[in-house]
Amino acid sequence: MKKVLMAAMTASIVAGAAFAEERYVMITHTQGTDPFWPVVEKGGRDAAEDVGATLEYNFDVSGDMAAIAKLIEAAAATQPDGIIVSLPDADALGPAIQAAVADGIPVVTINSGLEHSARLGALMHVGQPESLAGKSAGERAAAEGVTNGLCLNQEAFNTALVDRCSGYFEGLGGELNMIDVSNDPAQIETRTAAALQADETIDGILAVGPHVCEAATNAIESVGADVHLACFDLSPGVMNMIQDGRAAFTIDQQQRLQGYMPVIVLHLYNNHAGLLPGANIPSGPGFVDASNAAGVAALAGIDR
Repeated sequence: MKKVLMAAMTASIVAGAAFAEERYVMITHTQGTDPFWPVVEKGGRDAAEDVGATLEYNFDVSGDMAAIAKLIEAAAATQPDGIIVSLPDADALGPAIQAAVADGIPVVTINSGLEHSARLGALMHVGQPESLAGKSAGERAAAEGVTNGLCLNQEAFNTALVDRCSGYFEGLGGELNMIDVSNDPAQIETRTAAALQADETIDGILAVGPHVCEAATNAIESVGADVHLACFDLSPGVMNMIQDGRAAFTIDQQQRLQGYMPVIVLHLYNNHAGLLPGANIPSGPGFVDASNAAGVAALAGIDR
């Protein structure tokens, strides 16, 4: 009888361990105002539900890198089954990531920081190659007649956004002309309008965020400029602008994948003897323009 009882207890413990719920923490550099990140979060939560895990999503409303590093440290202290983190500033966030890895916590970086991910010890990166995406936008803008461009960057500290702007001008074949417009829509409009008034030869604008693109449209209309406008990422407003001809195209980096795939990767890694894809996962770039906007519009701000 004792042997039967012990066997039953052992089976119960093994079954409980096999079905112990995984817990992942996602930390991103949003300030809570960018419509891009709720789609990333949704992707992560959808993936967690699919694999029977829980996902904690954190960001710091100040957008301060030191505060985000502390979020990574706090998450690591709870010993989650994995951390998913965006990496806009490797110098500021790198030590916290390296410490988490040293503690045996698997880390996947997303969105920005592709070029720094591996050296910090992350398993892999999910996101688009930003320089390539910017260059693709610049080449297309040049083919559509742009000769003198301006890039609007809402996060001057974010190396991924700088890469977009630099790539844009590589594609155009011109010198980098980038201004910091902040994340505040009113400031974006004011600073964009001032730049257009200061140089009336500007005939192309790249806005590297969807809310920036929406605000830039108001600035362009307020000064009466004739400007080719290109965007990054999707929102219902950007889709409307493409469909009514106020924006030429947007670059889609498929942010839902940036939230969804890391959870799947970590689940496979933790439960299948370190199973991993053979390389980083590029989620973009892809173009959305008048030819395919109708099919994508219903998903903007939800799954795209």
